[in-house]
Amino acid sequence: MHARVYSATTIGVDAQLIEIEADLSAGLASFTIVGLADKAINESKERIRAALKNSGNGFPVRSITVNLAPANIKKQDVLFDVPISMVILLAAGEIPANKIYYEETVFLGELALDGSIRPVCGVLAIADYIRAQGKRRLIVPSKNAAEAALVEGIEVIGVSSVTELLAHVRGIQLLVATPPQFEAQFSMACAQEPQEDIADVAGQWIAKRALLLAAAGHHNVIMIGPPGSGKTMLAQRFRTLLPPLSFEEVIGITKVYSVAGMLDSRSLITRRPVRAPHHTVSQAGLIGGGSVPRPGEVSLAHHGILFLDELTEFSRATIEVLRQPMESGQVRISRAQGAVAFPASFLLIAAMNPCPCGYFGNKDRCRCSTQQVQSYIGKLSGPLLDRIDLHVPVRAVQYEEVIIEKKHEGPNSVEMACVAMKARERQFARGQRCLNGQLQGKQVVEFCRLSSAAHALVAVNFDRLGLSMRGYHKVLKIARTIADLVESELIEVAHIQEALSFRTLSR
Repeated sequence: MHARVYSATTIGVDAQLIEIEADLSAGLASFTIVGLADKAINESKERIRAALKNSGNGFPVRSITVNLAPANIKKQDVLFDVPISMVILLAAGEIPANKIYYEETVFLGELALDGSIRPVCGVLAIADYIRAQGKRRLIVPSKNAAEAALVEGIEVIGVSSVTELLAHVRGIQLLVATPPQFEAQFSMACAQEPQEDIADVAGQWIAKRALLLAAAGHHNVIMIGPPGSGKTMLAQRFRTLLPPLSFEEVIGITKVYSVAGMLDSRSLITRRPVRAPHHTVSQAGLIGGGSVPRPGEVSLAHHGILFLDELTEFSRATIEVLRQPMESGQVRISRAQGAVAFPASFLLIAAMNPCPCGYFGNKDRCRCSTQQVQSYIGKLSGPLLDRIDLHVPVRAVQYEEVIIEKKHEGPNSVEMACVAMKARERQFARGQRCLNGQLQGKQVVEFCRLSSAAHALVAVNFDRLGLSMRGYHKVLKIARTIADLVESELIEVAHIQEALSFRTLSR
């Protein structure tokens, strides 16, 4: 007898519907799975036998063939245990053959030997996909139910065991669908957000100005300064200057964490992520990869911040892989089975010391030679520095600044975020479909219009600073953001001068 049910798998942060067919025939007892299944899926045969037996259900003693279609897609992971067990029981006539019900339903889950159903990764991405495919129902492990219910428009049923699932499909004890979770999860997550404020950092007005520009125009930043000057605190508080996530951004980030299996007790990522990998991170850890491709740190920082502290301590080969995602906003990983794309639209905030000892310019503490300093900075390639918009000097804080800071509080995160948001609104009102830092090619010429005096200043500095075309465009885009902060239609001389001051490492 033949039967069919539906499941799904993830490919990057997208999903693919999988038809699971079973054919039972007379003959010697056997169990074969075809359809380009990996070892973990082939091992599911023993899990399914034991789970059905220990749940009080017999396993058909026949020749069983299970097909996973389409056959040209590599099937990986263990989320097919539940649908394979269901299609076998359906083909054996152990459960009602309601064709319409199974055509509308997608099954996911890993089986334990005692018949309980374990959670799996990528449920949110699958739920979002099957809704678009017109499926009405998703049956998932109970621990994944809240995650799947973030997507409205489908019925989500959480099950904890095979016994519970069979009682449901046989109509003996119907399970209640999990109510939509997005609003409740969003409100709960927002209420638990810790309060951070950039005003906690004493002094550093130049760095704070640079971070305001970065928030207003989506510009990458590198801070160069001695240890203890506040670089890490500034980076950690930078996200408080960014606008709240939209619904699409929340779902997009949460899908990445779902595929990576990193949601844990959380079902929703409501704050812009800040990822700070250690300098010993591998290329695969940073960019993503593995035999079964998984998101790396750049994708986990999607719509958020990638903070690389002590940038010169990273392997040069490792940080060079950042060049492509910094411009394209995505990572493409190729394997023998095919290519997988992960989103990676992040803001890079990097920090480094100015010399090996960290105290360059302090005659009492620094003994580094000019050659040592140049060699230290030379660990970073020109093409990588070209892609970082703002080069920000961060000096050691003086005691007088700390005292003044206590008496006269500087601008806080709320005030700076409001200024940045107004500048962002001006950019979109001008007809741009992206922020200034993301402008490409002809868009730079169209939207970064200079006054005649500003144009003359750029011409003088182009050769003097040895700017590449990318560096030249970076200067224009930074100046455009500076102009937006003061509501200027044209880029003036003062805007170019300030933009050039943030290209320290180009000199």
